[in-house]
Amino acid sequence: MKQGLATELAPAPAVVLPHFAFSALSFLFLSMFTILSANELTGHFVNGKILAITHIATLGWISMVIFGALYQLIPVVMEVALYSERLAKVNFTFLAIGIIVLVYAFWVNNYGMPLLIAATVLLIAIILFAINIIYTAKSSKKWNIESSFIVAAVIWLLTTAILGFLIAGNFKHTFLPAAHLEYLKAHAHTGMIGWFLLLIIGVGAVLIPMFFLSHNLNRKRLQWAFYLINGGLLLFFIDTVFVHLNIYIVPALLVTAGIIFFMLFVHQSYKKRVRKKLDISLKHTVLSIALLILPILLAVFISIAPKSFAGALMLRVSMLYGMSILLGFITSLILGQAYKTLPFILWLQKYQNLVGKYKTPLPKDLYSEKILEWQFWAYNLTIITLFVGVLSGLTWLIQIGAYSLLFTAILYNINIYKIFTHKAKPENLEKL
Repeated sequence: MKQGLATELAPAPAVVLPHFAFSALSFLFLSMFTILSANELTGHFVNGKILAITHIATLGWISMVIFGALYQLIPVVMEVALYSERLAKVNFTFLAIGIIVLVYAFWVNNYGMPLLIAATVLLIAIILFAINIIYTAKSSKKWNIESSFIVAAVIWLLTTAILGFLIAGNFKHTFLPAAHLEYLKAHAHTGMIGWFLLLIIGVGAVLIPMFFLSHNLNRKRLQWAFYLINGGLLLFFIDTVFVHLNIYIVPALLVTAGIIFFMLFVHQSYKKRVRKKLDISLKHTVLSIALLILPILLAVFISIAPKSFAGALMLRVSMLYGMSILLGFITSLILGQAYKTLPFILWLQKYQNLVGKYKTPLPKDLYSEKILEWQFWAYNLTIITLFVGVLSGLTWLIQIGAYSLLFTAILYNINIYKIFTHKAKPENLEKL
């Protein structure tokens, strides 16, 4: 293993890099759509523009980069090569097409054939992804709790895609027995908790101690997190899709307890870190874990709030709940960890054969740390203004947050562009 992020088993860069590029551009479009939808962010979340923003965030910005990063990290977690690189490339094409058509269908409020086509293409993409990851895991001789998190996350992703496909079909020809909103709740939570949270915990359990240089950690906390989160989500799924009792407090408490166990693991890793000084990308990671507290509190509040507590304020609380996960916890994590993963992938491609012969630059030399620092503070401003604006219903504050998000996305894309266009010039390097 080379510096913990790649091995000789890692896939070709052509498999991984398109995912990072598409994700970065999606982040840019996400911020522009947010500016255009400031008024809708204080209303009901079942709205064409809000659904477009949600899916460009969940699929274009977040899932796309997760797919790419996971292809690179599978050799680290499972110590096995990816089952099929060709399948991964086909998967990327289907996923990209499906995202573009889906976002368009929601944005123009066309819930007919375009939405169904997009849902079908996305389901195919996710089935191909699931086959690739599950067959990769099956061939691995090393199985640990991180592997369990990843495979469980992929199964929940597949469940999310199937639900999405059924909901899209139900828009055209009604056949589902319960109200749309019930299935949308299940669809959203299998995606956010089952796919995103479990995957982040599984990969984070490897990367966070690696970057902190932490050792001798209590990994039983990860096992508790795995069973509690999956158990809580399964109860929620059965209730929402089949039983319809709307008893959310027990699943919410189980998932919350699982998240707390993961946070205890991260805190232990932080306390035992050898690397005392944190760079900006690791500060983004620490901020991400801190931001996880907000959706936990909001989820418990939504679960115990009496039915009489409804109206505009409850809608804004629900909107903030989703945003705190997507634009808070997960976005902060990506904005930090992308600088740990992508530069190293490109560095390996350009300098691996020069190591030992020349004095090569470090992976962090492939991007601007000053731009990364500006990105960090722009993101902090985004979180404060956007979240307070949504909760208070102040559109002008939401606009400030949306423009700050755009500035964050521009800075991120500039650095991603610098990484992609970095040229290795051996003739300018000092020989060893």
